[in-house]
Amino acid sequence: MSDLIIRQVDAVHLKIESEKSIAKELSDFFTFYVPNYQYTPAFKNKYWDGQIRLFNLFNRTIYAGLEDYIRKFCDDRNYSYSLIKEKETKQCDDAEEFLNTLSLSANGKPISIHDHQKKAFLDSLVKKRTLLISPTGSGKSLIIYCLVRYLLKCTEGKILIVVPTTNLVNQMKSDFEDYASNDSFDISKKIHTIFSGKEKQTDRRVVISTWQSLYTLPESYFNQFESVFGDECHLFKAKSLSGLMENIKKAYYRFGTTGTLDDSKIHKLVIEGLFGPSIKVTSTTELMKKKILSKLKIHCLTLNHNKESCSEMKRKKYQEEIDWLVQNKDRNQFIVDLAKKLKGNTLILFNFVNKHGIPLNDLMESQITDRPLYMIHGKTDVDEREMIRKIVDTKESSILLASYGTCSTGINIRNIHNIIFASPSKSVIRVLQSIGRGLRTSEGKNRATVYDISDNLSYKKYVNHTMNHLENRIKIYTNEKFDYDISKIRLGGPLDGNNV
Repeated sequence: MSDLIIRQVDAVHLKIESEKSIAKELSDFFTFYVPNYQYTPAFKNKYWDGQIRLFNLFNRTIYAGLEDYIRKFCDDRNYSYSLIKEKETKQCDDAEEFLNTLSLSANGKPISIHDHQKKAFLDSLVKKRTLLISPTGSGKSLIIYCLVRYLLKCTEGKILIVVPTTNLVNQMKSDFEDYASNDSFDISKKIHTIFSGKEKQTDRRVVISTWQSLYTLPESYFNQFESVFGDECHLFKAKSLSGLMENIKKAYYRFGTTGTLDDSKIHKLVIEGLFGPSIKVTSTTELMKKKILSKLKIHCLTLNHNKESCSEMKRKKYQEEIDWLVQNKDRNQFIVDLAKKLKGNTLILFNFVNKHGIPLNDLMESQITDRPLYMIHGKTDVDEREMIRKIVDTKESSILLASYGTCSTGINIRNIHNIIFASPSKSVIRVLQSIGRGLRTSEGKNRATVYDISDNLSYKKYVNHTMNHLENRIKIYTNEKFDYDISKIRLGGPLDGNNV
């Protein structure tokens, strides 16, 4: 008899049968501290030990997507195991042959699927559940479209595509319509979209929805879905999103897509558990070598503040430093002067709408009269965002101010030449997604430039928070093999043409 019997309960969970000692060992193997747990009220008040346990020792269940990790656990300890699956996904026609029958297009012109997209498509169908890690601009929506077309042919149930924003619902449907524009496949008769109170019941086989529209629905609603996709699924670590995915118990085809994951191992395991083993589809540098994405240059501009300011900000809390920086008149004027100097379409990313975005917009409106100026943030109407996106795509000298939140997961503008990081960030996901906004190619555009603004408020041996964040971003640039340089600029002085 095997030391462990791994039994598939449904599309979400496995149940482990073993001796208590092995179950405890497995529980320890799948127990992790949550990043920054020590700062949470629950830990400080001793309600929680700061750990997440992926293996439920009480009912002996674990996410089905972690099957490979369980096998490794057994192999490393010489434990024997047997796997019992009561339901197998249907074996379909040759996937590669099917892919060749699709008439794909983009902007009304015939296109061919890239090698990395084709491999991701085939690997996904072999595994039946997987997490595709592929950077912004790599064509994740085309991979999803091809998988959806294949599943419509070889399965009978409905297909659910979950996205984080209303704008992405519309963008996904629009992308599908574009890909099928030279095909007899009628998207309008196949897809139903759900957001902002729209009807949740439909006879159409493909449903694209925001997670916010679904996560409070009962489990019975999700029994109709045989396949599920999670786009931008790095967001699925949130409890409500995880709960939603746990309710989709009959979807044995599960595919997640994301540009990158953060450095937390527990975050990666939760998402792999909900979807499946991760596959790195390609990298930004590889796509740039193949000229699928624009070439990239990053200028790290470190603003040196005067001694009085450094002394004033010494050992301030992080939020106090950020509040001081975003309201600093000289710093905001530097951003305006930089934007005025740059040629082409410029995207300026900020974090706080009222404290930073609106004052920056007001300052620019008072000084820039010869270039179109637009602003997008969370309260900007979806139709207005789409209108602005289309306008900027046709312009050559516009300035777009956008919040990180709306731009990192909800807007696709090919014709961006320059990106200015007006607010500092240390998030790997946010930084890479923001850079990805400028890497899409367009007619006449094959290069993008990022201006990463940091602030030196260090005093004697003290190094301020946002300078430490610059070090984190430089590590990201180094790991991604991006071309970058670092320049020091005296705040309040003239812009040095050699620096920018």
